[in-house]
Amino acid sequence: MKAIILNDAESMPNLKYVDIPKPEINDDEVLVKVSALSINPVDYKTKSSAQYIKNFFDDERPIILGWDLSGTVVESGKNVTDFKLNDEVFGMVNFPGKGKAYAEYVAVPASHLALKPKNISHEEAAAGTLALLTAWQALVTNGKIKEGDKVLIHGASGGVGHYATQIAKHFKAHVIGTSSEKNKEFVLQNGADQHIDYSKTDFENEVSDIDFVLNPISDAINDRSINIVKPGGKIVYILGAIAPEFAQKAKDKNVDLFAILVQSSGTDMKTVANLMEKGIIKSHVSQTFAFDEMEKAHSQLETGRTVGKIVITL
Repeated sequence: MKAIILNDAESMPNLKYVDIPKPEINDDEVLVKVSALSINPVDYKTKSSAQYIKNFFDDERPIILGWDLSGTVVESGKNVTDFKLNDEVFGMVNFPGKGKAYAEYVAVPASHLALKPKNISHEEAAAGTLALLTAWQALVTNGKIKEGDKVLIHGASGGVGHYATQIAKHFKAHVIGTSSEKNKEFVLQNGADQHIDYSKTDFENEVSDIDFVLNPISDAINDRSINIVKPGGKIVYILGAIAPEFAQKAKDKNVDLFAILVQSSGTDMKTVANLMEKGIIKSHVSQTFAFDEMEKAHSQLETGRTVGKIVITL
């Protein structure tokens, strides 16, 4: 089968195209023939960071990157009851861990998948995996947003942000989204009630008494966001550790500031699949690339200016 491997963070070029045997599945797994996969910032960060490689893959070499996929079940383990041959499925595979989605065939725990809604494409489904689950687990599982909450979504035009905006609106929150001016209409079309152009306006001068903040941007945004969250409100950070001084500042102001790392969950996948089937959540795929254009796709994502998601087709 076709696959893309990575030997280490210093290898040049980083990604190598190879032919390798199909993976063997365990009793609780299915073998998925991939139609489309999605890439995320964690992909290129892992590609260039020995520490990321250590965190996700230990000493395994070579590495197959990738966690997001949509495709068709072609083999099923003896303990699998939720899926059958030829089912179209999608999900985020073994995150955090060894997803191995940069391949033509992927062995996937059945507990990480959902049936792909028939009314969406494999490209839309693949997009709605890691980024969508991150938004869901941030806002719903951990943030517990509710009707009437004032919700601030930083980076509202990005992969996580455009899903988070739709989720918050589904819960009947008052949604404020930040992005550049050129993406204002996109943010508003996703359901935001208010847009802030971060390049021209400091958001802390525009909003106050916020119940919930989603921060997919930087730790410095945590520091600035503390000032506009009401006592008892929450800030969820999705990019790693929070500086101790910011954590203390939040505590002093009775703001719940914490970081999350998205986890693979078939239960959550089934929930968001239902919302996608109903048209409540929609994937915006801004660009698609062929499998042999992975480096080009990474380069685009690394600009930090992608609207919505980038998808790779096989």
